[in-house]
Amino acid sequence: MNIDWAALGSVFGVSLVVTVALVGLFTLGIVGLSKQERASAQGGGSAVLARTGAYACFALCAAAVSYGIYLIVV
Repeated sequence: MNIDWAALGSVFGVSLVVTVALVGLFTLGIVGLSKQERASAQGGGSAVLARTGAYACFALCAAAVSYGIYLIVV
């Protein structure tokens, strides 16, 4: 049994980068929602921008997860 260590390392590296990026993107969405709440409490106009950015982050997370499931199934 031969293990292709280069391919295994490549899969590990890509998985690590994608995981960190996905968690970071989700965190940006949470931060955007907290800023939206703070901005709406102060009556600022940036609440809509923060909410839109947060929803975009969540949509990108959902798209990445959906693509991963697609790759597994197909």
